Amino acid sequence: MSDLLSSLSERELAELSAFADGTLAPERRAEVEARVAASPELLELVERQRRTVAATQALSAEEPPESLVATVDALSSGRIKRRSGARWFAPRLALAGGLAVVAAVLAAIVLTGGPGGPTVADAARLASRSPTGPAPAAITSTRLSANVQGVVFPNFARWAGWQAQGVLRGKVDGRDATVVFYGKDGRRIAYAIVAGSGLPRPSGGQVTNIGGVEYQTLSVNGRLAVTWPRGGHTCVLVGDATRAELLRLASWPL
Repeated sequence: MSDLLSSLSERELAELSAFADGTLAPERRAEVEARVAASPELLELVERQRRTVAATQALSAEEPPESLVATVDALSSGRIKRRSGARWFAPRLALAGGLAVVAAVLAAIVLTGGPGGPTVADAARLASRSPTGPAPAAITSTRLSANVQGVVFPNFARWAGWQAQGVLRGKVDGRDATVVFYGKDGRRIAYAIVAGSGLPRPSGGQVTNIGGVEYQTLSVNGRLAVTWPRGGHTCVLVGDATRAELLRLASWPL
């Protein structure tokens, strides 16, 4: 992420910030929106900026704690150095907001895991790769043998016609993650489960409540995806299926 930030000009950062908070000039919006949609990294950056804006709005009227004031003062005076290669995204906020806004930006970064924290977009990118291992065996009519910390993968074959085709094990910002790939009629979907506590929910997208669980549908690099919590972990289902089909697969009881 720091490499991406370093490659962006101040104008590009300002436009991305304005796009995230809804103030980008109409004549620039289509071009910036297309660029963001084509890049998972920029999409992640915009989503984090939106969380920063939300935190700013929530905290701007509050008195920041003394420890945070001291940290902001130390940053501004140079007594604390930022990590090498890192740059602030949200130039509009930093220029316009004063101490309360800077405090909100810091709080948002801490709460969302910081610029290097794992995201749903990271999990979706892992799911866009190809399997490296054979399909896990079916242990019941509804479950496969693969699992992540006890959260099992579903067996879609009998009731939905999606056959498990392979598995990929990798990392999402240092966390273990497993992806099971399914195929049907020449189409492919990927079901990812990330180890550890749930990832921050991305901003935007459409939320559907099914059985008390919130399923969030969004586009990641032009591909439709659904993300939701299971067993304290984050699941992501992405691929060649309609929104209704992805939601039906994601919410199938195990």
